[in-house]
Amino acid sequence: MVLIVVIICVVLVIFVLKYVFGSSGPNPFEKDTREPVKKMIHDRKEKNKVLKQGFLASKVPENLDAVIIGSGIGGLGLAVLMAKVGKKVLVLEQHDRSGGCCHTFTEKGFEFDVGIHYIGDLQEHKPFRCMLDNMTDGQLQWEPLDNPYDQVVLGPPENRRRYPIYSGRTRFPEELKKCFPGEEKAIDDYIKLCKKVGRGIWLLAMLKICPAFLAKFLVYTGLAKRLSYFFKMASRSLTEVVNELTENEDLRAVFTYIYGTYGNMPKDTSFSMHSLLVTHYLNGAWYPKGGASEIAYHMIPIIKKAGGAVLVRAPVNRILFNDAKEAYGVSVMKGQEEIHIHAPMVISNAGIFNTYEKLLPKELQAMPAIQQQLGMMKNGEGGLSIFLGLEGTKEDLGLKADNYWIFTENNFDELTETYLNGKREESAKSVPLLFVASPSAKDSTWEERSPGKSTLSLVSFAKYEWFEEWKDDKVNNRAPEYKELKQIFIDSILEVLMDIFPKITRDKIEYIDAGTPITNTHYIGAPKGEIYGADHGIARFSPELNATVRPQTPLKNLYLTGQDVFLCGFAGALAGALTCGSVILNRNLHLDAISLAKKIKYAKWKED
Repeated sequence: MVLIVVIICVVLVIFVLKYVFGSSGPNPFEKDTREPVKKMIHDRKEKNKVLKQGFLASKVPENLDAVIIGSGIGGLGLAVLMAKVGKKVLVLEQHDRSGGCCHTFTEKGFEFDVGIHYIGDLQEHKPFRCMLDNMTDGQLQWEPLDNPYDQVVLGPPENRRRYPIYSGRTRFPEELKKCFPGEEKAIDDYIKLCKKVGRGIWLLAMLKICPAFLAKFLVYTGLAKRLSYFFKMASRSLTEVVNELTENEDLRAVFTYIYGTYGNMPKDTSFSMHSLLVTHYLNGAWYPKGGASEIAYHMIPIIKKAGGAVLVRAPVNRILFNDAKEAYGVSVMKGQEEIHIHAPMVISNAGIFNTYEKLLPKELQAMPAIQQQLGMMKNGEGGLSIFLGLEGTKEDLGLKADNYWIFTENNFDELTETYLNGKREESAKSVPLLFVASPSAKDSTWEERSPGKSTLSLVSFAKYEWFEEWKDDKVNNRAPEYKELKQIFIDSILEVLMDIFPKITRDKIEYIDAGTPITNTHYIGAPKGEIYGADHGIARFSPELNATVRPQTPLKNLYLTGQDVFLCGFAGALAGALTCGSVILNRNLHLDAISLAKKIKYAKWKED
């Protein structure tokens, strides 16, 4: 009996080592492909030649290696990884511009970013930075935010408390301790716990890369929780953990304030998910120089260089399957005509719900394995965005390269639950959470591109059901009642904004509009208006779910990439691309990115 256990353990160790460290396929990070930075292009028409290549059957490359549905970072990133090893990939985007949540739009001379507000973990020579540098041939530049990069504001005007959040592994706790004397132990324990949990994320990637039988073995023997503190803590809520650390309600709020970046109130949030965000920003926050559209703008040429293409206004209406239930292409609607595109591999960055519920034939949707995955996931909360175009420079308006998280009080769970469960008109008058950022203040090229003007992006949450009755109206001509509801949200949020930023007055506002959950559905294809893909609640981080929802779907030649495969946000969706690429190319690309960073760091050290 002992001998059998020993043999099983040895076999398991061999398999784990093989899929964590083993590599046999082509490596997109084999060489450092960064080139000297070229002059930045600001001309919108020139950029649109890259970002707005409209779909025509004649533009579809021949002999494709793969078709990717959706041009968000999970799709574009994977296409770049495949292109770097010589694969010819076609990326299809239903919107009129590429980039997904990385796209920008322009109204009345103001350019707005829709989804990129700040990115962490971008220090020079770190794996995430080196990976992004190589996926854009060194052309995508990043600018650090101010320090403090976040401002947490709690309470009503008559009792408002402000807590600055600083980056830096020593400065972050030091500054918190100044704000909360006597809470030194709670602060140290919180940061230590976040780091410990965050280090266990490696096993989440492995459960999705290794063979299904090995993933299931790790889960059902309980080894996943023993091997990774991430999974050990995954079932504990953020509220539960934080409440054990301190009785101070404002400190509890400061520990949990960033829950808006993944969309679940603290009592529904896995502490493991939260720990990743805390460590992600621990060394600072950055913003893309030139705006979010620079991301797609510098990725697409790499895809094209390998013979691929990124085409917009290309709504995929179904995935094509043969009688053996193998994907062999997609169908694109061009007007009333269906155009079939064939490829040996179809990869969806459209999200698990769109992919399984809208793009599969009914008989394949009904497969038990597909229904099992759908049953494990649910839609995330809808997003609400308000875009302001302002007259005046950042100095005139008191804007900086930072973010504000504004809350009506420190009892986040109660506030959020009351808001989301309330009647829409009443909830619209009292939004409990508001994220405020100025893209123009973060971008050093802005003043050259739009002198004397500034922009603000304000983000919160709103239920899809509040707006659902107008989902079939024309997007630019919805019913008066819809516009009235939007205006209630805008007015109540403006009141809070102008109180926090007294230099911003109504006469400075040249443009203002709100994007609701049904706006998100129209432009980025989010089925319930969500901005972070499938829900990121506690259930999302069970070992069982992560061993089941993987890049390889139950259907041969059909894969998933992006947020729903890994985690939400820019970094999470890109990790989804890396994970999917690992399965397709048969090598651990996460490890390859780390190896590349080490090579670059060593080369720099030798230079110095």
